[in-house]
Amino acid sequence: MARLLRRAPARPQGLYLWGGVGRGKSMLMDLFHQTLRIEAKRRVHFHAFMQEVHEHLREARRSESGDPIPPVAAAIAQGLRCLAFDEMVVNNSADAMIMSRLFRALICDQGVTVVTTSNRPPGDLYKDGLNREHFLPFIALIEREMDVIALNGPTDYRMQRAGGLDRWVTPPDDAATARMREAFFRMTDFPPEDAAHVPSQELDVGGGRTLHVPRSLKGVAVFSFKRLCAEARGAVDYLAIAREFHTVFIMGIPILGPDHRNEAARFRTLIDALYEHRVKLFATAAAEPEALYPADAGGDEAGRFEFERTVSRLREMQSEEYMALGHGAQG
Repeated sequence: MARLLRRAPARPQGLYLWGGVGRGKSMLMDLFHQTLRIEAKRRVHFHAFMQEVHEHLREARRSESGDPIPPVAAAIAQGLRCLAFDEMVVNNSADAMIMSRLFRALICDQGVTVVTTSNRPPGDLYKDGLNREHFLPFIALIEREMDVIALNGPTDYRMQRAGGLDRWVTPPDDAATARMREAFFRMTDFPPEDAAHVPSQELDVGGGRTLHVPRSLKGVAVFSFKRLCAEARGAVDYLAIAREFHTVFIMGIPILGPDHRNEAARFRTLIDALYEHRVKLFATAAAEPEALYPADAGGDEAGRFEFERTVSRLREMQSEEYMALGHGAQG
């Protein structure tokens, strides 16, 4: 009788589903959200949600004094019972500093059930981040209020979807851009009709510096060659990219003639970092890898010799064997 009279919980337990890229997390999230028989539900990419939160916080601070977290959480939770996120990831201290209090207010005070996917287990969120001790209560909140389930099988279904996609396209014209666009949306499961809302990211590269990533979604990043190699960048920047993203698109790689020696040297360093971390590469370029560094490049024999290794790696990175490798540093 006591069991029959016991009241049902006001809020179902949340869910934290984590695993490597391409393991089917987004597919399961699609099925969950589509079949959830309530109107008070919302699905949003985590990065876009946190941008929205910061805007709410700015408005709250302008309009009233006191702690802005409770009214912001109440505004977000209005008419909402289930909040579903794609790809929970924490890349900056600004997000880390507010997440514990914000999500405690959403879950414990407002009664919102949170369901999320992530590439990382909870304990690895914001790993080695600045002032991470302030973030640890959020990890404890996840482990207390959400069921943590690993979806980490051996098959990378996303890389299977890369089959048949062009990964090195010449020349870098509108047609090439369209082919890269198709590849990006297939790799990220993002609806092409919502292209204007693909999130960006400020990637922490160390030393108080950041690198703007114009398109950053589900471990896939899009850069122009100019941003990566025409600016004063070095190995530290490229290692940060290689560690953060499993797939990188580089748009507009030019012929690296005598006037591009610095760019060629940076490009070599970039490809070394991507190769050593088994990052998948998609690119538009003015020529095939063998022709990027012409034989008449100002008599720079040493540079041309070094570039031969880059050509070899670029070719290997286009192979199916390389594409099947898991993301991460070798050995």
